[in-house]
Amino acid sequence: MKNSPPFNPKFPFMLHGGDYNPDQWRHVPGTVDEDFSLFPLAGINSVSIGIFAWTALEPEEGKFEFGWLDDIMDRCASRGMAAVLATPSAAKPNWMAQKYPEIRRMTSPSPIWGGNLSPLREEQHTRHNHCFTSPVYRAKCTEMNTRLAQRYAGHPALALWHVSNEYGGTCHCPLCYAAFQRWLQKKYETLDALNHAWWTGFWAHTFTAWEQITTIDPSVDGMRLDWCRFTTDQTVDFFRAESAPLREHTPGVPVCINMMGFYDGLDYWRFAPHVDVVSFDSYPDYHDRPDPEHPAAAAALWHDLNRTLKQKPFLLMESAPGPVNWKPFTRLIRPGVHRLKSIQAVAHGADSVQYFQIRKGRGGSEKLHAAVIDHVGAAQAPQTRMFQEVAQVGKDLQALAPVIGAATPAKVAMIYDWDSRWALEASAGPSKYAKECLRHGEKHHRAFWKRGVGVDIINGDCEVDGYDVVIAPSVYLLRKGFAGRVEKFTANGGTFVATWLTGVVDDSGLVFQGGLPGPLRKLLGIWSEEIDYLYDDETNAAVFADGNLAGLNGAFALKNVCEVIHAETAQTVAAYGRDFYAGKPCVTVNAFGKGEAWYIAADGGRELLDAFYAKLIARKNLPRALRDDQPEGVAAQARGNENGVFTFVSNYSGKPADALLGSTPRVDLLSGATVSGKVTLPPYGVMVLK
Repeated sequence: MKNSPPFNPKFPFMLHGGDYNPDQWRHVPGTVDEDFSLFPLAGINSVSIGIFAWTALEPEEGKFEFGWLDDIMDRCASRGMAAVLATPSAAKPNWMAQKYPEIRRMTSPSPIWGGNLSPLREEQHTRHNHCFTSPVYRAKCTEMNTRLAQRYAGHPALALWHVSNEYGGTCHCPLCYAAFQRWLQKKYETLDALNHAWWTGFWAHTFTAWEQITTIDPSVDGMRLDWCRFTTDQTVDFFRAESAPLREHTPGVPVCINMMGFYDGLDYWRFAPHVDVVSFDSYPDYHDRPDPEHPAAAAALWHDLNRTLKQKPFLLMESAPGPVNWKPFTRLIRPGVHRLKSIQAVAHGADSVQYFQIRKGRGGSEKLHAAVIDHVGAAQAPQTRMFQEVAQVGKDLQALAPVIGAATPAKVAMIYDWDSRWALEASAGPSKYAKECLRHGEKHHRAFWKRGVGVDIINGDCEVDGYDVVIAPSVYLLRKGFAGRVEKFTANGGTFVATWLTGVVDDSGLVFQGGLPGPLRKLLGIWSEEIDYLYDDETNAAVFADGNLAGLNGAFALKNVCEVIHAETAQTVAAYGRDFYAGKPCVTVNAFGKGEAWYIAADGGRELLDAFYAKLIARKNLPRALRDDQPEGVAAQARGNENGVFTFVSNYSGKPADALLGSTPRVDLLSGATVSGKVTLPPYGVMVLK
């Protein structure tokens, strides 16, 4: 395994810092001095600045004030710190919103999107509410970003451009609808092609002119799907316009945006080619009940997506050292958990741990959001538990310097496709539970995560050659070419696993003809006739045949979804135990070339998937971070480069647990101890073994 170079070779260390807002403290003398005196104590070596500072940079139109930012940049340079410099477009100034109303978004005219029956121009409020199409706003952003890039080009502290902040949302103004019409014309060329793809004859919604497309009709699945695609493409176009001056004037400085995991509003695969490094914001619910392991499994999935987007290490741009202010419950993060979740990000490919926020503000909606420096002030801040836990992470990241750029081996790929999610959510018919694509994917991914098997998260356009196993959990929409790629993969010896509600519609949202699962029917060797959505209190059972290839015995409980299928060329591995379809196939396997294609037709929950994948991992001899199965709550992940293989072992339970490390002695980079065999980890304890 080879190293990826650091995101910026001028700053070859793990970034540790985060959002810093000195512009909000300009009226309080000495605050910035205090902060910079505290940074070394917390191991802070980077700050993200200017994210919401447009008014501080341009208090009046054409009047620019960069003095305060010059001071911060120079302080960073003198201390060898990295400055992650932001463009401020995520929060437009009041003066601009009032003078140029077109830059304010218009609400949706359709109730399906949570808007009003008639589009309304939004008032100035909150953030992320600018129109991505507005020429005025684009021009203002270009002017501001050009000034920033020209002023700080060559500045020794400038490490990374942080463009805007958490892009998201839609605008339904005339400018955006006109842009949508142009987007559709480019895609479909003719109205006949569009009307066919959208099946607009239903309810007589056939379009006879492009100008008629002035609303998003919830009854037209294809329109909603294309609107989601357009929204991503328009946001990408806005990002590229924002970043153009940065690339022109600071060509050696990488550019990123802070993504939001599996945020449903944007397809991050469409951003990936246009960013230099992937960065994202992670706020897992480590205080949730009743399953303390679940947040770690979910966070692992988020991290794996961000690592896969560019197949190299990513930056954790935001996390919280304590409770956030915007969730239903703001319980304290228990001692040791901040370190645990920070090291977990590194284990899955992060080369940074950054926070929102460094200094806690006095006002605004996030004044009670956790921060490194609390309201208590500089004298007592180092005594707070949160500060001390941040400082510990700072020490850990220094010890983990050999890991920078290390790769994450993955012979398993799981498909999570935004197009498929949007199409399924737009479709009437499947139950609410069946539409929860991310929830289903988590259950598959978790079985590999707990056994230390690396997993890439890919979309329906990605190549699958090079993997041993490819999983398609409820991939409702199949992109063109997908079936051919997985057929070739399986014929060459790969293992393909699909589940209920896979292969239902094409990339226009039209149901495949000739029997489901559409173009996957030959590969899977089954015909899906109908699907049964169970009430919450109903169950069925998957009864496994004797001596089956899955290696499972007995029966497993099924809930929520039972698809009635027929085995054609496939072998029945398990059958339904109850109802009128008792005895019909529930789990099948089809020999295809040198490989095998599995179909799991019902929701067996974590128990069935965990047992199924445990046997598959052993049968396929998939590489694992540690050879032995670990106790519940203990998980291991591996990264590697020319410096060695680094095995991250973590105890996600709130009680001591024994990690089974094997007989080879290895050094724990965090403690310096040489360990092997069975080692007891304290609650939320971590090790990084070289």
